[in-house]
Amino acid sequence: MPENKNFTLLVINPGSTSTKVSVYDNEVSRFERSVKHEAQELLQFPHVNDQVPMRCRVIEEMLAKEGVSLADIDVFIGRGGSAHTQPGGVTVIDQRLYDDTVAGVGGSEHAAKLGVMIAWVFMNQYHKPGYTLNPTNVDEYCDYARLTGIKGLYRTPHSHVLNPKAVAEHHAQVLGRQYEDCSFVVAHIDGGVTLTAHKNGRIIDGTLGADGDGPFAPTRIGATPVLALLDYLETHSLDEVRVACSRGGGFVSLFGTSNSDTVHALVEKGDPKAVLVWNTMIYQICKCVGALSCVLEGKVDAILLTGGLMRFDDITEGIRKRCGWIAPIVVYPGEMEQDAMALPVMKVLRGQRQAMIYSGQDVWQGFGDMDL
Repeated sequence: MPENKNFTLLVINPGSTSTKVSVYDNEVSRFERSVKHEAQELLQFPHVNDQVPMRCRVIEEMLAKEGVSLADIDVFIGRGGSAHTQPGGVTVIDQRLYDDTVAGVGGSEHAAKLGVMIAWVFMNQYHKPGYTLNPTNVDEYCDYARLTGIKGLYRTPHSHVLNPKAVAEHHAQVLGRQYEDCSFVVAHIDGGVTLTAHKNGRIIDGTLGADGDGPFAPTRIGATPVLALLDYLETHSLDEVRVACSRGGGFVSLFGTSNSDTVHALVEKGDPKAVLVWNTMIYQICKCVGALSCVLEGKVDAILLTGGLMRFDDITEGIRKRCGWIAPIVVYPGEMEQDAMALPVMKVLRGQRQAMIYSGQDVWQGFGDMDL
């Protein structure tokens, strides 16, 4: 395509508690809009996939308020996840990727998958191309991060990738260095909380946010003792536990809401339950920062804190108190996801980089001949 051709892009970014969209004219954002979803609203849908019609309506309403018609969009870009693991970078949204995303063959049900699914709906309706970038199932793990103590059971990456990579790349530039030459621990703290260890341009380890791992979060249970969970299953269904892992745990289970502002207002009033829960979340985040700092052998250029909950200063101070001795702590409130999706796709459209085709198989194919 000619480098001087103009494109109108729609960036679709579904999160565990929000739907965000941006319209770009080439590399320039025309506007960005977001709608918050209360957890109880989303829990009415038996499966994440069932949210697609509702989220499509939300997007259409946001665009209509801005006077934008979907027919005027040249390219649809959707956040992704839940398919087979993928390399980092821009990937074409096609039938195979859509089918595997719907089926959740990657084993993790996160609202990010809806980005691919919604883009596919619009792509087919308006006969336009679509792309995804750095979905939640990007796999760059080192082998030490994969193995468990159960033969044939492995840790498969399921975490925030899009924003942590964008923040890490940006901070490397701030340091006057290349992302590939840096080591960071990045904590994405929002409706879901995941932490990742970045070394030489790769996420070599991290917490599995919607898999019952890492800190609990406004919508997720975090790491839970296996035997205690088995006891819990004697009186609760497997489906209930799956929902708790991805969208019905954490604050939702403990307070009946995923609204962090509501919970934090209780903290500010000195409510004992809220203070205990809020500070426990921070405590668990710190534990994971320490663990991933050890993964990086203590050679950490910075601990980067990002995500919507970084609007609360007490989270920063709690992490600084326990982890400030490890490395400088730098806060990037909110996220950089919209630019992180739009700008690389523009490079593809201008022929400056190549988009990948989804392979339909996992990046990692096992430990070879080792009986593991």
